[in-house]
Amino acid sequence: MASALPLGDPAPADGLLPASAAVGAEDRAFGVYIHVPFCRVRCGYCDFNTYTSDELRGARQVDYADHAIAEIRMSRQVLEASALPARRASTVFFGGGTPTLLPADDLVRMLGAVRDEFGFEQGAEVTTEANPDSVGPDDLLRLAAGGFTRVSFGMQSAVPHVLAALDRTHDPARVPLVVGWARDAGLDVSLDLIYGTPGESLVDWRRSLDQALAQEPDHLSAYALIVEDGTKLARQIRRGELAAPSDDLEADMYELADELLAAAGYEWYEVSNWARDASHRSRHNLGYWRGDDWWGVGPGAHSHVGGVRWWNAKHPSAYADRVTAAVSPAVGREVLDAPTRETERVLLLTRIREGIDIASLHTGGRHAVAGLIADGLIDAKAALSGVLTLTRTGRLLADAVVRRLLDESSELSSRT
Repeated sequence: MASALPLGDPAPADGLLPASAAVGAEDRAFGVYIHVPFCRVRCGYCDFNTYTSDELRGARQVDYADHAIAEIRMSRQVLEASALPARRASTVFFGGGTPTLLPADDLVRMLGAVRDEFGFEQGAEVTTEANPDSVGPDDLLRLAAGGFTRVSFGMQSAVPHVLAALDRTHDPARVPLVVGWARDAGLDVSLDLIYGTPGESLVDWRRSLDQALAQEPDHLSAYALIVEDGTKLARQIRRGELAAPSDDLEADMYELADELLAAAGYEWYEVSNWARDASHRSRHNLGYWRGDDWWGVGPGAHSHVGGVRWWNAKHPSAYADRVTAAVSPAVGREVLDAPTRETERVLLLTRIREGIDIASLHTGGRHAVAGLIADGLIDAKAALSGVLTLTRTGRLLADAVVRRLLDESSELSSRT
């Protein structure tokens, strides 16, 4: 089953936000995330809020677009009633699940609702995730005609035994086909890869990277496999049927990816993401890392506006009941205090290429910089210009870098 929702305070039935959410909103970009929670099969490693047909318990895929549109309309009303300034959407991202299990016309209708309620910034980025076996050329043409600009394919691997271990159903030979169809439709292309799957060798991983690069995508993501509690994969590892991922091998795989991608002309802009150039970075995901505002539509979707975070009812039927009754689908929320917001700011900005201004760190964090340079974890030249940017080694140890920045800050604060 999907992971549990976080703990928090009850969300109000009308969804209204506290006055603090509006402070500085005119300086923050606004994005929309639309969660489509349907999958043909549940992948063994996945703990996302997704459902196969036999898990829907009365919810129907054919009704989903109408329910999501109801929440989109509600979202504008809530933001307006909460005294948020009117802002156009700069990005829209359809994730899941497998959004393209829905008809292309349903995705276009949902996108149209965002356009109707908020409008789009000039050059807005509109992305959908897709599995290689969930779209055809006509679907991609329809999406492009309806306003989508970008598609992110879940390639994951080019090696059959790795795909089988992940419970992925597509044939690797289909990836070049769908990339070509997306290109013909005028869509930018991103490919998602996963490394560290049980049984995957460094040779296997190089094969996947080579095959991905042969498609000349505009953007590429490479994520280390995380074994989540409660998943089929976790149970298989616990029973000894599969070996747990090796940290050392995953580090070698990351370094290989960065070397091959850099040699092919791709630049890293976030720890797990590379783009052909700055214009092909995922602006939607950058909004998350930069602490911008976004409204998450759909079952279990999370939203963030001005330091207020909330999340929707998880199951599609519970979500549908709420929006049909014109009640906010949000079931919990938290208003982040200043220390938590600062921790998240350091955590997220440290991960991106632009880094974080050293002068903006607390005193202890600034004192930690010299040691991080000495350990080869941050770029010395960038630090001299006042910016903390991770080296390749630092990217492998990004969480440790953040802990040192924050731990130093906490230690010094406790002395004063």
